Amino acid sequence: MTALLDLVLESHGTLERWRKFNAIDVNLSMHGSHWTRKGWDGVFENVQLKAQTKEQRTCFTHFTEEGVQSIYEPDRVRLETIDGKLIEERVHPRNAFEGHTLQTTWDRLHLAYFTGYALWNYLNTPFMFVTESAKAEEIDPATDQGTVRRRLKITFPEKVGTHCPDQIFHVDENGLIARLDYTTLVAGGAPAAHYMSEYKNIQGIMMPTKRRAFRRNPDGSINTESVLVGIDISAIALT
Repeated sequence: MTALLDLVLESHGTLERWRKFNAIDVNLSMHGSHWTRKGWDGVFENVQLKAQTKEQRTCFTHFTEEGVQSIYEPDRVRLETIDGKLIEERVHPRNAFEGHTLQTTWDRLHLAYFTGYALWNYLNTPFMFVTESAKAEEIDPATDQGTVRRRLKITFPEKVGTHCPDQIFHVDENGLIARLDYTTLVAGGAPAAHYMSEYKNIQGIMMPTKRRAFRRNPDGSINTESVLVGIDISAIALT
């Protein structure tokens, strides 16, 4: 591990403490132009999900409608009734995004895959850098709106469902992650700058409760005219 990764893990609550937990229960709302473009505007108001910490698995309850839950795993995504009866599923779900552009609309299984892996990533950061055997490297610092931050480049192994293999995490003066840069491959390769703020101490783990993702322009600047994805977390519990 790098010294910067050590700092990040320590500042977020330590890997030792994180390993005591098995799941993260969250209440949240999501909005933004991304959902509108994909045909799912307004379906993520005050929703509940459970993300596992020791395996790549996420479950949304009342997914797009009452009585339906989505279950994400990297090689399989499915929709079930609340009592566990299968509605529909897709094996090797990432293959279903081949040929997609930024404007391609999604069906419910596309949506379940994207939200499943994305929220699993977000909620397990930064500890998944170690638990999923990612490669970490400190790269040159960068200035963002007048603030200079150290940066950590994380390269994820193929087994991890994520936006793209190489992602850049910007670290603030407290060792907390303030920004994430990635390319959303399943959404036509859209480059994004994803900001995290309003951190709260959840049972000894520091977790952001506000997220805003914006489009990154070709010159590296940020298009702040509209939010691609906004996430507001109202409750978190670790179990």
